[in-house]
Amino acid sequence: MNSKATIDGFLASKTLAVVGVSGKRRGFGYTVYKDLQGKGYKVYPVNPAAESIDGEKCYPNVRSLPEKVDGIVLVVPPAQTDQVVREVAEAGIRQVWMQQGAESKSAIRFCEEKGICVVYDECILMFAVPAALPHRAHRWVRGVFGKLPA
Repeated sequence: MNSKATIDGFLASKTLAVVGVSGKRRGFGYTVYKDLQGKGYKVYPVNPAAESIDGEKCYPNVRSLPEKVDGIVLVVPPAQTDQVVREVAEAGIRQVWMQQGAESKSAIRFCEEKGICVVYDECILMFAVPAALPHRAHRWVRGVFGKLPA
C-alpha cells in the first residue's frame, strides 16, 4: 500500500531513471522524463530501442546506467516491469515508481520481498512539485474524496 512517506521519500531523490522513454514527444514516458528534468531532477532515459532522446544518450537497460540512481520510474507494460524490477534489485536501487498501467502484482510483491520501496497506482506528475494545473486539480479532487495516500 502506498504511503505519503514512501511517495515523499521517492520525490526527495535527486537522480532518477525513467524506463520506457521514447523519442515520440507524445508518449507518456517522454512526458514524465521531460517533466522531471524540468523540476530539477537528474534523469536518465532508458529504452533499448533508442540511442538518444533529445540529443542525450539513452541507455538500453538499468544495468547500463552510468551511475547508481536513487530511483526508477517505470512507464512500460506490466510484463516488462517484472523484468525491470529484477534489474533494479541487482543494481541495489531501493526505490521504484510504477506509473499507472506499468504495475503488476508480481512486480509489486517482488519489490516488497526485496525491501524495495515501491509506489504504484499513482501518477508521479500529480505529486512531483510544482505540478501542472491538470495534475494539481486531479490531486485536489482525489484529496476531497479521501483518495490520497496517508
